[in-house]
Amino acid sequence: MTDNLVQAAYIIAAVLFVLSLAGLSKHESARQGNAFGIVGMVIALVATIWLAADRASNSGLTLFLILIAMAIGAGIGLWRARVVEMTGMPELVAMLHSFVGAAAVLVGYNSFNTADGLTGSEANIHLVEVYLGVFIGAVTFTGSVVAFLKLSARIPSKPLMLPHRHLLNLGALVVSALLLMWFMASESVFPLILMTLVALAFGYHLVASIGGGDMPVVVSMLNSYSGWAAAAAGFMLGNDLLIVTGALVGSSGAILSYIMCKAMNRSFFSVIAGGFGSDGSVSGEERDYGEHRETTAEDVADLLKQAKSVVITPGYGMAVAQAQYPVADLTSRLRKLGVDVRFGIHPVAGRLPGHMNVLLAEAKVPYDIVLEMDEVNDDFPDTDVVLVIGANDTVNPSATDEPGSPIAGMPVLKVWEARNVVVFKRSMATGYAGVQNPLFFKDNSQMLFGDAKERVEDMLKSL
Repeated sequence: MTDNLVQAAYIIAAVLFVLSLAGLSKHESARQGNAFGIVGMVIALVATIWLAADRASNSGLTLFLILIAMAIGAGIGLWRARVVEMTGMPELVAMLHSFVGAAAVLVGYNSFNTADGLTGSEANIHLVEVYLGVFIGAVTFTGSVVAFLKLSARIPSKPLMLPHRHLLNLGALVVSALLLMWFMASESVFPLILMTLVALAFGYHLVASIGGGDMPVVVSMLNSYSGWAAAAAGFMLGNDLLIVTGALVGSSGAILSYIMCKAMNRSFFSVIAGGFGSDGSVSGEERDYGEHRETTAEDVADLLKQAKSVVITPGYGMAVAQAQYPVADLTSRLRKLGVDVRFGIHPVAGRLPGHMNVLLAEAKVPYDIVLEMDEVNDDFPDTDVVLVIGANDTVNPSATDEPGSPIAGMPVLKVWEARNVVVFKRSMATGYAGVQNPLFFKDNSQMLFGDAKERVEDMLKSL
């Protein structure tokens, strides 16, 4: 009876997880999608704890230990959720992915040590499950840790360019395959330990070799890896819901990675190979684009008063300055004056997919004026003013004008086609990809230096 009820609960939870993903695909239904996911996870946890307690020889102690572990994890999670800034979400997500990888490794070793009574093909299948689960988990763990360190600026964002780095990656895969054969033949833990060390190094090198410009893709890629690690753990534990949930996360993360790569006009394999997002020593850095023009918040306010149409293109700089709230106030003020204000969001704006959308939703910017790149790009020639707030690489004309640029071919917001462009920046430094932006030097562009939040507030005072 317990097993039947648990399986029924798992089916309900799986359906809720599917509904959650469907809800998260649109702004308007995202809150509902989150609610479906929360309810599904509560059902899954209660059913799993009930099943574990029912099967344990000492159900009281088992339940007590599980609840203690959950209380510690929940306490840490609630604390982090309350104190983390929206600018810290990318690195927080990366760190959470590392936990999934570490869990898969621990489950793999535990599953190997407790696998008794299996013979023949069942034993071989279980050994492959353990091996792949540990491999995926180890790669996810160190890869996510490196992503966390890069996103939080604890280590440089430039790619690690070791000699023959592609051969090193290939060698790690070949060695892992050979160790699998040894593991299957010997059923010894020694080749499993060796593979774990190789996989940890492989995961570190894989992400360390990817430059800062590709970090949004890396985050979604690691999201996919964590899903497959969870699915592998589900196979090892014989838990159907964990398999389904891991597959949902893994496949949706892979789809998101594909969308990110398409938005950057890059293949998934070219991202893995690294090289996009250099260390700053690119040819465009040394080219003379001329002189830039500076402006003031008061002059920009006067420009906005005379405008009929305004497009705001935010980037990670808006998140760093926490300028989304005054930007929302500015939007409301301009719309009351009869100005047509819209937002243009590049698919990889910020350092996490959807980062800018979340910030604007948090500031209560209406969903219907927040447009994707493809929806707004053709409208720039008819736009009076574009405010580029903290964006850099996503509005760089080098992508279309300079075939030799590291970002050549990457679809970008063509803000330079507007009548006037105002770029909010702290300095003339390059963006996260380390590529100079000719937009700053165009005749219709002006630079507004300083903290984006303070500059927007100054503009509001002038308005």
